[in-house]
Amino acid sequence: MSKGKLLVLSGPSGVGKGTIVKEVLKLRPNACVSVSCTTRSPRDGEIDGKSYFFISKEQFESMIGQGGFLEYSEHFNNYYGTPKKFVEEKLLSGDVILEIDVNGGLSVKKSMPQAVLVMIAPPDKEALYARLRGRGTEGEDVIAMRLDRADYELSKAPLYDYTVINDDLYQAVGEVVKILEEGEQDND
Repeated sequence: MSKGKLLVLSGPSGVGKGTIVKEVLKLRPNACVSVSCTTRSPRDGEIDGKSYFFISKEQFESMIGQGGFLEYSEHFNNYYGTPKKFVEEKLLSGDVILEIDVNGGLSVKKSMPQAVLVMIAPPDKEALYARLRGRGTEGEDVIAMRLDRADYELSKAPLYDYTVINDDLYQAVGEVVKILEEGEQDND
């Protein structure tokens, strides 16, 4: 029987999911972020077991065959997936947060119905555009693609358990922490 809550955070690129997760972890010492598996090579500074579990394509496909992932996908000839065993082990001691796209989030919900899905949304499309542009890391063509993808991701919000608008970071963090705390007194 798990002790923690499985929380899936999804939302468009630039909405602040990573920042929210960092702040939630400061307030919830029993929480951790799930580490995904990937078949791509490590980038500079990435650490196996912390950034990702870097495994071979053969190992990944074997895990798929054994039902070893809560969700997985393939991008640019590399697999990415959430290892089921890792998440189940971490849930024994606390909350587990998955920061994944909507398709992955909906897959997790099918395999673990107790997962709580939270869509992180921008206050409006203009704010999202300003955040993406403010990063200074991508050209207008990439930003346009990310905004198109944002429309798709946000269209899935009705399938999620909660939607949190990230207009004010600390208010958004507070809402996510409150979602994690719901029902805790019942477990004591």
